[in-house]
Amino acid sequence: MSIDVLGLALLFIAGAIGMALMARSRSKRQKVDTEMHLQSLTEGREPPTLHPVIDPDKCMGSLSCLAVCPEGDIMGVVDGKAALINPSACIGHGKCALECPVNAITLVFGTLQRGLDLPEVNEFFETSRPGVHIVGELGGMGLIKNAITQGVQVSQYFTKSLKPGGDPDVDVVVVGAGPAGLAVGLGLRQAGLNFRILERESVGGTIAHYPRQKVVMTERVVLPIYGKFGQTLISKEDLLESFNDAITKGNLEIETGVNVEKVDGSDGHFTVQTSKGPVKTKKVVLAVGRAGTPRKLGAPGEDLNKVAYRLVDAQQYESTRLLVVGGGDAALEAAIQIAEETNAEVALSYRNAELGKARDANKKRFKELVQEGRIFAFMPSKVQAVTQKSVKLEVAGKPLELKNDYVIACLGGEPPTEFLKTNGVSMQRLHGEQLGAKARGGKPTAKLEAELTFQRRLAFGLFTLGAIIVALLFVIGEDYYRVPLALRVKHPANAFLKPAGPWGHGVGIVATLFMLSNFLYALRKRWERLKGFSSIRNWLTFHQFVGFMSPLVIAFHAAFQSNNLLASSTAISLGIVVLTGVVGRFFFAIVPSGEGKQNELGELTKRYDRLKTRAEVELEDTTTDTFRVAEVLSHVTKPPKDRSLLTFLFHVPMMRLKDELDLRRVSHAFKSDTEFKEFRANFAKLRVMQVQVTFFRALRRLMSVWRVLHVVLAICLVVMITAHIGFSLFLGYKWIFS
Repeated sequence: MSIDVLGLALLFIAGAIGMALMARSRSKRQKVDTEMHLQSLTEGREPPTLHPVIDPDKCMGSLSCLAVCPEGDIMGVVDGKAALINPSACIGHGKCALECPVNAITLVFGTLQRGLDLPEVNEFFETSRPGVHIVGELGGMGLIKNAITQGVQVSQYFTKSLKPGGDPDVDVVVVGAGPAGLAVGLGLRQAGLNFRILERESVGGTIAHYPRQKVVMTERVVLPIYGKFGQTLISKEDLLESFNDAITKGNLEIETGVNVEKVDGSDGHFTVQTSKGPVKTKKVVLAVGRAGTPRKLGAPGEDLNKVAYRLVDAQQYESTRLLVVGGGDAALEAAIQIAEETNAEVALSYRNAELGKARDANKKRFKELVQEGRIFAFMPSKVQAVTQKSVKLEVAGKPLELKNDYVIACLGGEPPTEFLKTNGVSMQRLHGEQLGAKARGGKPTAKLEAELTFQRRLAFGLFTLGAIIVALLFVIGEDYYRVPLALRVKHPANAFLKPAGPWGHGVGIVATLFMLSNFLYALRKRWERLKGFSSIRNWLTFHQFVGFMSPLVIAFHAAFQSNNLLASSTAISLGIVVLTGVVGRFFFAIVPSGEGKQNELGELTKRYDRLKTRAEVELEDTTTDTFRVAEVLSHVTKPPKDRSLLTFLFHVPMMRLKDELDLRRVSHAFKSDTEFKEFRANFAKLRVMQVQVTFFRALRRLMSVWRVLHVVLAICLVVMITAHIGFSLFLGYKWIFS
């Protein structure tokens, strides 16, 4: 056996082992993620606010969206594609949508089961009342990064649409001095517009009421005038200090202690009624939180001084008996912080037997402290009354009175819905829809439309460039490439155009460097420093361009001939890598899911139920052998089994034969041939649908391995290219490096 054959054989074996290990690793993860996904569906977990929806008919299984979520394993792999596996812990960072290379992820509010009431706004955050805009938490964007981004965007809109000066006192009134309100103010200051920022309480909005030294997660964003703002992890105090620095740098004047009561007038001529007098303005921006008025306990004694509705400083509860009420993040964090930082006797009351929609890290730590005896958990329980020295609970239906000094009720807040309605701002209930989709008529936002337009132009530009390159390469050697291989040695351009010649060798070097640039896409997906450098979708477009162009350019390097096993194997491997890439990018995405969304199986569930009902009605009319008919019917009315594609192909003919035998056995159970034929027809329809679901699931699982195959082959190809280059150098082909 020659050394090149042996080398290729060893490379093939190593590639097969690598592929098996990668496929096994992905399979193990998918199994865990699928179980978690099913558990979340069974428990009815739902995302609290903004969250991603993945279109399985677009998702190509890149999974670049999984690693970017700052909250951890919120998304996972199900059926070879991305899925929201821990929806209750999703808080709407939105990075997953930005990192999807095929626009398969849409950020929406609410779910089909549980709607979410939000103000109706357009893409400029303008509400149903012209001239009144809403940004930040009140509009559903609770994250600091998202709130700041919206604040900057609305200030940019005013920069373009407003002219300074005029009759009103100011150009814009900003209500709220949280992240969104401050971003609006800085943007307006940079634009030279006149404005006032009115705040009911203190700078920082909701953040100002976080517990002392609470660590929050944010991301670096660019604030007008201030520049780069934020850190990955930052304490409440440091964040507020950064806000104050931005206020100083932007020369902002925050008017605190001002309560906005009503907005009178119309767009361009508003009068904002406040507790300190009216303010005339052209535009109004509401940048207040959703918490509004804290939700009360709903029990006698809820107005006592000992009852608080947020934790400010854990140290004030030193050596006291404290009850925290609630099961969300705010309640758990309060109980945890007090238990860890003081010697207080901490108890928690929650209405359900299991904890609510809180982060897994908080749940885990809470349970640890319960086991250590630092927190006493009463679940399920309900507060019946609060007295000066005790709290009366109902625990699992039985009364219990606890000695108590303080109560912290973390029950959320009542959003300022009435304030919005009074001021002419319409609310909309979103059931898995994008914010502003109704106002846009279902059309994409201007930003997304611009991105899609750029992607189309980039793709067309690269296609045109590729066509020009191929045309030039062909024109340069057209006469030579038309000559039969055996006669080329006599062609006058042979020494120049042959693979080892200056031109052929040079094309090979350029083509190799060009081909290796394909790995930039993989680098972009994994290297944090490149995350903000252009859209991942544009990188994928370039990746596809290089993939399609590489075999064509390499063909010109080889002058459309094959002289040795290594070169031929390298060329064949390149073709297979491109083929697997095409399969993974285009064909995998169009394989229908088991549920058949947006394809020919779109009505599968409804049809399945209707046909099942009809078949069971016919069953009730049978007079004999009812049990046997029911058994046959159960074969096609139970959920289809998941099988491998190979097992499925072997199983189908056997199943078809068994169905025929079963139907013949029960044919006499029907009163007439007409009834049996109708039953048989419905049985066949149900069986076809079962087969469709099983086939598509099996095919999807198989196709999900193509991506692993693509990666392994790409790595093997690099090894083969390296060997090819090394062999060329060994033979003395150094081209310009001579």
